[in-house]
Amino acid sequence: MERKKFVLVWVMFFNSIVSNALFQEEIYSYYISNKMELWGNVIDRIDNLPNKSDEIFLQQLNYCYGYVGWCIGNDKKEIAKKYIKLANNIIARLEKKKFKLSDVYAYKSAFIGYEIGISPYKAPFIGSKSIEYANQAIKLDSANYIAYIQLGNSEYYRPRIFGGSKEESIKYYLQALRFYRLKFNEPKKDWKLLHLLATIGKTYFELKDYKNAKLYYDEALKIEPNFLWVKNELYHSLLNKMGKK
Repeated sequence: MERKKFVLVWVMFFNSIVSNALFQEEIYSYYISNKMELWGNVIDRIDNLPNKSDEIFLQQLNYCYGYVGWCIGNDKKEIAKKYIKLANNIIARLEKKKFKLSDVYAYKSAFIGYEIGISPYKAPFIGSKSIEYANQAIKLDSANYIAYIQLGNSEYYRPRIFGGSKEESIKYYLQALRFYRLKFNEPKKDWKLLHLLATIGKTYFELKDYKNAKLYYDEALKIEPNFLWVKNELYHSLLNKMGKK
């Protein structure tokens, strides 16, 4: 009987590792090739998995985070609302279990920001909550790069009239990148890293600091030469501004 239990646990553990690797490869492939609409299918497949571990729930939350941001940016607000609801359910589950609370609070900050992105009128009522949860995440883990990204986003998307500053957002994004590099010793195929590099480059571009914009676009393309968003869109706009095309 004990042997059967051991085998069952081992099989579940092995399947979890395999699923985790497969999902990461798919997500990365769709991200670099601008096929973000397929992320929803991956999230739904994870949702249908039985006996998901807390780690898998956190991974699913990460994918919701990337997908909802894309949906809002591409005017797919009804789809975004569906996955915000799913994400909030996952957050509530993990928060109740106190599982990796620093990461959970960082994502909680992000999804409050997304609610504002869908309904800007909510900003005066819940905007401070987004910053509060990002700061709570940092209090629990001072090197939580995801939380620093949220503080950067808060500065980036908040209108200047309400205190937003792209100059300040850059500082938070660079802190996030520094902590990411400390956590992972060498560049790896991770959509979050590519997105952060592209975001830093894009913010520098909007500040008309084309030299630094190129620096971060180049770094993203060095890690992933087939990163189409940077390769075909952002880099093309940069070269036009720099008078090289």
